[in-house]
Amino acid sequence: MRNLDVAVLRAFVTVAETGSMTGAAEVLNLTQGAVSQQIKRLETAFGCGLFERARKGLRLTQNGEQLLRKAQRMLLLNDEIWQDMTGAGHVGKLTVGIPYDLVGTFMRTPLRKFCDHYPGIELSLRCHSSQELRSMVNSGEIDIALVEEPIGQMTGDFLKIAPLVWVGAKSGKAQTKRPLPVSLVSRECAFRPAVIDALDQAGIAWRSVFESGNIEATAATVRSDLSITAFLVGTIPDDLEALGRDDALPELPKFAISLMEKAGAHNEVRDVFAEMVRTHFHQM
Repeated sequence: MRNLDVAVLRAFVTVAETGSMTGAAEVLNLTQGAVSQQIKRLETAFGCGLFERARKGLRLTQNGEQLLRKAQRMLLLNDEIWQDMTGAGHVGKLTVGIPYDLVGTFMRTPLRKFCDHYPGIELSLRCHSSQELRSMVNSGEIDIALVEEPIGQMTGDFLKIAPLVWVGAKSGKAQTKRPLPVSLVSRECAFRPAVIDALDQAGIAWRSVFESGNIEATAATVRSDLSITAFLVGTIPDDLEALGRDDALPELPKFAISLMEKAGAHNEVRDVFAEMVRTHFHQM
């Protein structure tokens, strides 16, 4: 009888919940390569694929779906045993929504800190666009979410203002082309209306190069100098760069990062997480 590695199962569940190796790596405080290797170990052990690439990241295969339910139960039992034997703090479940671009930047530290301080809380992560996350909070599907909103249109608890800037490949030339090649994450992207409005008002002809719903794939098109895109300051990948005024591009608006919580009864676990996030942003 062979034994399953709980750490490998946790990596699998986290990839399934975030929809990407990168998102899971940030939550688990591992490298993307380490997470990828753990998933490969599981697939090799079981002799089947667990994920397949989809428009919005990674999607579970039928075998992956079958494993996910039991893996989640196994992790829950593992954490309950740990909680019972150590008496460590709060217990409960929390479902958190975070936009793709914030998982590995603004939220890396609070997610890691929360998991370290409250091992008895079963944290599930959902990565979607701000528009989708807002709907999920309002419907009660998730407990709490960070959303990106234009200044003046905030519906949540304000955390931080972050400028939206044009981003291109280092020493790239895509920004000089006309029509301007632009890549956006998806049609639900919070930045899309601001980007299109800025270009139209400036009279700059543009064309959509790529709309995938996958921030990693979008960044890849920019990295290859096939297009430019828009990121919040503080979320720009290290191998890309913000474009300056000399690039003859219109100024983009500032956005607010806000915290939305599900309405209803008091939730102590949610309050603990929310306070930790607020403290982190206020110290930035």
